[in-house]
Amino acid sequence: MSVSAAEIEQALRAALAPQALDVQDDSHLHAGHAGALEGRHFSVRIVSPGFKGLARVARHRLVYDALHSLMPRGIHALAIDARVPDEP
Repeated sequence: MSVSAAEIEQALRAALAPQALDVQDDSHLHAGHAGALEGRHFSVRIVSPGFKGLARVARHRLVYDALHSLMPRGIHALAIDARVPDEP
């Protein structure tokens, strides 16, 4: 069973209580790409106060931690834009 954008959104809302969240399934943009056979491609834009004081890598780790149970279900690629409120 393949993972959906809605499942990713639900997991991120539960773990990180974002003020803003947008999850896009970009898989159609990668049709024919070898990795497309291994899973889906997603883009995540998330704004959460929980990222305050954290470097970009630490923010991404929090996102990956929140999605750990979904990763084996077919997330091949994940583009992350993780910000704190009021960050441009």
